[in-house]
Amino acid sequence: MIPSTPAAPPRPGRRQRLELPPTLFAEAGYDAIALPERHGRQVMELLPRAGCVYSAEGRWWWIVPPRSDCGLNWPAIALYSVGAVVSDAPPGRPDPVAEAPRLIHRPEGTVPYTHPLVLHIAVCAVAGVSPTWPDRPGP
Repeated sequence: MIPSTPAAPPRPGRRQRLELPPTLFAEAGYDAIALPERHGRQVMELLPRAGCVYSAEGRWWWIVPPRSDCGLNWPAIALYSVGAVVSDAPPGRPDPVAEAPRLIHRPEGTVPYTHPLVLHIAVCAVAGVSPTWPDRPGP
C-alpha cells in the first residue's frame, strides 16, 4: 500500500475542469459561465433555481449545458468556458498559492445545470443591458 500524501497547492495559472459532485449527472457534458463575485451575488438573487455554482479567485462559475453560448450574446461581464475548464489563478499573480474552485451552491435533485436562458436574462439585468440574440439568417 502506498502512503497517501497531501495534495500540492494549485500552481498559478494551472487550468482545471470544475468537477461535479458524484451524485449529479451531466451525461451530455457541461460548460460554465463566470462573473465577478460582486455580480454573482446579484445574479443569484434573481434566479428562481440555480444549478452548481463554484467560487474561485473572485469569480462565481455557473454550470450550464454544453453549447449554451450558441444563440445567446453574453454581456461583457460574463466569461464563457467550454468544458468548464478554468484557471485557478490569473497569470502573474504574486501569491504562489491559488484558491482552488469550491462548490458554493448545490441544487436539489440530480441536475447540475442552471437554465442558460434564465441565467442570461439575469446576467443582462445585472449588467444593465437588454438581452440580445444573434441575428439568424433568413430563409
